[in-house]
Amino acid sequence: MDAQMIKERVVKVQSQREYLLSLLEQPNLGTLRIDVNQALEEMDELVDEFRRTFPETEI
Repeated sequence: MDAQMIKERVVKVQSQREYLLSLLEQPNLGTLRIDVNQALEEMDELVDEFRRTFPETEI
């Protein structure tokens, strides 16, 4: 797997972040809120790690 392929996958994952944020606005989310928050945290960590690994690459 090359850097470009990794970048494309990270961009795809990052694009789903907005959807997760919209889920948090739902009043009937219940205990799934915990899972959504966890997913957001892990996505942010993934993007941060990508930026540290490939600092010259813009996403």
